[in-house]
Amino acid sequence: MKTPMSRFQIHDDETAPAASLPVIKGAQSGGGQLPNFLGVLAGSPAAIKAYARFRSELRRGVLGRGTLERIALAVAAHHGSEPGLQLHGRTARQAGLGIDEVALAQRWASRDPREAALLRYLEALLERRGAAPMHLHEEAREAGWSDEAILEAIAQVSLESFTALVNVAGEVPVDGSVEQTRQLRAA
Repeated sequence: MKTPMSRFQIHDDETAPAASLPVIKGAQSGGGQLPNFLGVLAGSPAAIKAYARFRSELRRGVLGRGTLERIALAVAAHHGSEPGLQLHGRTARQAGLGIDEVALAQRWASRDPREAALLRYLEALLERRGAAPMHLHEEAREAGWSDEAILEAIAQVSLESFTALVNVAGEVPVDGSVEQTRQLRAA
């Protein structure tokens, strides 16, 4: 069995550059264990700070947690990011999404017609590099999404795409597997 190993160093509060420490410590205070993705991103203080600011601002936006998790699941599935699928599968369930909605979101779908309209639009944006058909934009508006919400949803696609690209390009292991790797190295 192959041991999961990242192409990038997965930092912690002892190995990360000093300028990354405030973000790392903030993440650890909220959740305990530092996610592997943040450990990797800590290798670049500018990248981890930009990521933290972007995510923080989007959490204060108009989109609900369920919508944000649906988008995150869809983008993670689109890019084949196993860490993203694992993380957002858990957080989507915590946000109240049922197992069926989690599975649908991974295919840019939802049983909720309003959510489905937004996801169809976002999928087309991602697949067509921003050139989604106008009718999908209009469908999202007709479903009740404001320009503010649509713009935040596009920003969320961008943020989750960045996360997925780092996870996939870096072969970042699913959270929890790094401890197994450390134990094997120490043996």
